[in-house]
Amino acid sequence: MKTLGLIGGTGPESTIEYYRLLIAQYREKADGASPPLIINSVDLKRLLAWMTANELDKITGYLVEEVEKLRRAGADFGALTANTPHIVFDELQRRSTLPLISIVEAARDRVQALGLKSVALFGTRYTMQAPFYPAVFSRTNVALVTPTDEEQTYIHEIYLGELLKDVFLPETRARVLRIADEMKARHGIEAVILGGTELPLLLRAEEHNGIRLLDTTRIHVDRLIKEMLN
Repeated sequence: MKTLGLIGGTGPESTIEYYRLLIAQYREKADGASPPLIINSVDLKRLLAWMTANELDKITGYLVEEVEKLRRAGADFGALTANTPHIVFDELQRRSTLPLISIVEAARDRVQALGLKSVALFGTRYTMQAPFYPAVFSRTNVALVTPTDEEQTYIHEIYLGELLKDVFLPETRARVLRIADEMKARHGIEAVILGGTELPLLLRAEEHNGIRLLDTTRIHVDRLIKEMLN
């Protein structure tokens, strides 16, 4: 069995969700056994400050060091428990001593497997505006659509101001789903990629008004379990 190393803490609630899902799915597939798993919880405040200042080299350097700690602890491969840090994923993978499994590539593969042609991307402003999702999806025939500037501002503000602080309000849920409805009317989207691992904690359903809600945490966990048991 391969040992998985996770970079967690970005944010804490979604890291807990990763752990819970990994334990449950591994036990189901491995006759009740618990998974070989190491979690390195990093400093979210520091990462957000660098992200805001667009100091991506500092993010990369920091994550390279933290991934190296996972390798020294015995991990065979690794993953980031958040979408936004994938803004430096390619460089991190190039410099990492561990093979890393991308949440973005896992999401792309799931979208293709479902046969979807038009999907929206929700997440932090960094995720919605950075090129890392479009770059991965450019190798497909899937149209990746982002919300308007105003909608992005709202999603970003509630993400940092509520979700990362473990606050999940029904009125926020209703507004985010309304944005999905409006994007379906404008662009004919078939699904929303919940490109922030706190978003599935707000939007627990798998579907809304005919729109699939694609939980990138669960999608990533499926891929990680497959690698652990390979």
